[in-house]
Amino acid sequence: MFEIPAGLLAWFYSLTDSYVIAIALIAVVVMAITTPLTLKSTKGMLEMQRLAPEMRKLQNEHRNDRQKLNEEMMKLYQEHKVNPAASCLPIVAQMPIFLIMFRILRGLVYRPSEANGAGAIAEATRRAIGSSAEDVQGFIPRFLSVDSDLYQSLYGETTMPSFGLNLDLSAADAVGQGVGTGLIYVLLVVALGALYFGQQKMVAARATISPSMSPTQQKLMQYLPVFFAVFQIFFLSALVVYYIFQTLLRILQQYYITKKFYGGDESLGRQAQRAGEAAREESKKSGEPTGMFAQAKRDLAGAREDASSKTKNSKSPKSTKSSQPTKPSPVTNKRVTPSKNRPAPSGQGKGRPTRTRKEAEAARAKHSTRPKSTKKKKR
Repeated sequence: MFEIPAGLLAWFYSLTDSYVIAIALIAVVVMAITTPLTLKSTKGMLEMQRLAPEMRKLQNEHRNDRQKLNEEMMKLYQEHKVNPAASCLPIVAQMPIFLIMFRILRGLVYRPSEANGAGAIAEATRRAIGSSAEDVQGFIPRFLSVDSDLYQSLYGETTMPSFGLNLDLSAADAVGQGVGTGLIYVLLVVALGALYFGQQKMVAARATISPSMSPTQQKLMQYLPVFFAVFQIFFLSALVVYYIFQTLLRILQQYYITKKFYGGDESLGRQAQRAGEAAREESKKSGEPTGMFAQAKRDLAGAREDASSKTKNSKSPKSTKSSQPTKPSPVTNKRVTPSKNRPAPSGQGKGRPTRTRKEAEAARAKHSTRPKSTKKKKR
């Protein structure tokens, strides 16, 4: 994964004999790969915004039936040939590229001694080049062929000089060596922050044409990358140089997007603007909040409802009949004697019911008062 882009960077260095120019060229290649995805995602996002009034009507119509709403939304996407996931393509593609370039540029100035010599990576690196800890006190570049010019120029060195800069230093490390020494590195970080601000300002200007978020959210998205630039003082200057060239190319990319999608009154961006205004008016009538965060909140609530409904449907009622034959329970034949002074219920139990004390005395009295028969028994 890392060897191919590292080999491309080494090839650019062999052509230019400059670290900065080689890094700039690799930034051009990265932008050439991601720009088609960015254009496709921008088009998909604007097409989604153009469908906003119809989507809002469906949300109001099927407010209490999330499953029906999802079905109708999918029909709407298929009818207009819109892919909701298209806007996520650049983010999905840029994250691994960011991590790969971060690892490669840090690997150029890798020092095994800084990894405490006994680390697995340090030992594997030494075995790969056939050296010991005492042989090399400087850089051992990673992910590069040992025969490349870039590897040979950095192997065993302690600096990475280019245009008067030491690219293996961060702004924080350079300031630690002296304010005068670190000033140029701090200015690089400041320049990167200014470029971030300019890029996001172009995006914010387009948002006024085809708005999908509130003014407060636009300001937040505009200044957020500037705060990200502050953390670059702890990154290698080689990485800062890479981000500077990449941001310059992004500004050109945003200029092209503005001209392509927002050029005329019937452009896709203008249509999305009118659709967005209609959708906001519909939301105001229904009393729902508008904006990117409000929509995200509604989507999250809908996802929770879907998850809860799926959980309820997955729980089937317990069956009252068992598949295994049940053994008959043993019958206990116990005779319950009713308590005293309480007649036993008629028709219950076997045999004659037990008499109460009063009934027994009455029966004896009746028998004693019965007249004796005068007839003699026949012999």
